[in-house]
Amino acid sequence: MSAYLLILGEREAVAWVLRESRMAFPPTSRSEVNRLKVGDELFVLTTRGCWHNPTRDRTRVIGLATVTSPVVPYDRPVTIAGRDFTRGCDIGLRALTPYLTGVELAPLVPRLAAFPDKNAWSIRLRRPLLELGESDAGLLTRELDGVARDPAELILGYLSAIRPVRQADTRN
Repeated sequence: MSAYLLILGEREAVAWVLRESRMAFPPTSRSEVNRLKVGDELFVLTTRGCWHNPTRDRTRVIGLATVTSPVVPYDRPVTIAGRDFTRGCDIGLRALTPYLTGVELAPLVPRLAAFPDKNAWSIRLRRPLLELGESDAGLLTRELDGVARDPAELILGYLSAIRPVRQADTRN
């Protein structure tokens, strides 16, 4: 089995993933999405811009999930925060940290092989998945163990706190 960072850069996407127990992927072809298989581990990561307050927030690993179905194309795209997603898979969330908390990624970057350029590490988060080696997955698992809880205890709190992004009114 493989392990990946599952990168979420929008709070509405976090709500959708937690509510639906699925992950959706954009129409662009990505080799890591094509390799994803049942049983792979996903370290759910929110970027510093995810919550719309990058001066306060940090890039954090907020949970751990397992892929429970193959990635399949959708009959109709799923739209989340104004973006279309054309394929996806089911996931089983195994651990979650309380809202706006988690394992901060930046202090761990020097110890993570997934980020070979330690000065420009955040550029690698501009994709839906980033493959992790065994040692990286082990480090993140150990870090999460101290702060993560049963998702059933926390999902409702996330869903009640996450507000939709306001869309500009384009009507005349």
